[in-house]
Amino acid sequence: MPAPAVPTSAMAVQVPLWHHYLQAIRSREAPRAQDFQRAENVLLTVLERVHALDPRFIVDYSRGLEAFQFALRSSEDPLDMEVPLWVDAEALLIEEPEATQPEDGPELCRLGVPREGAGLEQWTTDDIFTASSEGDAKCRGHIVPSKVLCVLKDLLVAATVHCKHHSLIRPGSLNAASLREEQLHLSLLVSGGWRTINFHVVPVVRRKLGVPALEGAQQMPGFPEGSLRRILSQGVDLVPASTQLWRTSTDYLLTRLLGELGSLQGHRLDSLSILDRVNHESWRDGGRTDGLTFGHLKTVLLWASVLFPAPEDWAELQGAVYRLLVVLLCCLATRKLPHFLHPQHNLLQGSGLDLGAIYQRVEGFASQPEAALRIHATHLGRNPPPRIGSGLKALLQLPASDPTYWATAYFDVLLDKFQVLNIQDKDRISAMQSIFQKTRTLGGEES
Repeated sequence: MPAPAVPTSAMAVQVPLWHHYLQAIRSREAPRAQDFQRAENVLLTVLERVHALDPRFIVDYSRGLEAFQFALRSSEDPLDMEVPLWVDAEALLIEEPEATQPEDGPELCRLGVPREGAGLEQWTTDDIFTASSEGDAKCRGHIVPSKVLCVLKDLLVAATVHCKHHSLIRPGSLNAASLREEQLHLSLLVSGGWRTINFHVVPVVRRKLGVPALEGAQQMPGFPEGSLRRILSQGVDLVPASTQLWRTSTDYLLTRLLGELGSLQGHRLDSLSILDRVNHESWRDGGRTDGLTFGHLKTVLLWASVLFPAPEDWAELQGAVYRLLVVLLCCLATRKLPHFLHPQHNLLQGSGLDLGAIYQRVEGFASQPEAALRIHATHLGRNPPPRIGSGLKALLQLPASDPTYWATAYFDVLLDKFQVLNIQDKDRISAMQSIFQKTRTLGGEES
């Protein structure tokens, strides 16, 4: 039987509030995109000089999706600026280290230069390369991530000085003193006008081949037909994972998948923008405290799109937001958020976040959203909107301290009574429980 619908009177009061909030977010998208474009242009100008100084580092101009993603966000988390290395990855030796645990994350490897390889001499210089022992018949040595980062940092400093001296960038748009070398990237502050953006400059090795671990992801519903296969066939890149190791990076693929969701009718991306804004302003106190990132919420949306693939699931704004909230609360309660393309990797493991406290904030918003949705005092009028019905409240108040509630038939019963989702397809409920039942094995036993 269909779940009972939300009373018309409640929807009549609450829908304008959600749409007022969305309109306020959308009004900021164009200025944010312009600030991003100006900051990106500054950094690209500097990277062009880096390439002139050292052709091994090239400039990536295909970053339209980054501007699209930045416009969706309210949070000020750092943005990656990838700097591809001018090397044929297929000519290198991809050496996997000793067996690692699946929950350790994406695949790790070392980048070896073969002894018989031609045209790789520029990758065997001491500044980025460590030679192997004479007894290794196949490998001359390895391209070392920490050395690559050190070279790139020196190049960025020199390029910044050059661009300032020749007035190629605006005064005050970039300060070389803000450049910091961290373990896996270079952090750099760039001004885009009214906004200063923190870029993480990351060297990357482009690969044409994908990895077997992603093959199963091509069967997921909820995306335009053929889009997953097309995107995943583009292959994955390699970025620094430690001083010696590289790892596969699917960030670009995930952003492409987000763009595919934006091509569908409905409020998928709107729901993500709303929760990112609420997360930044309310759950993270305006960015002053640690908490969920845009990447966490993006992953929640990707899973929600699989769990709720029907167009009608996303036709109404409030219902779309609550689909994300149900998945998010389930992940926080079980302390497991599977990576979308590497489900064996738990994105919440080792995050250092107080997941119990975050759960309480998310649950509080889900139960009484109107306070966090207030853009201006006049938006609420004299009387606050009605509270959410008891069926929904029961679902959203499952105890975070006992994650077994989220992986049993009790969760199915409550979800079936969920007033906003109005689920009619029992297979969808089973699919949702199945996915989160599997996550119980991620990251070991609960602490």
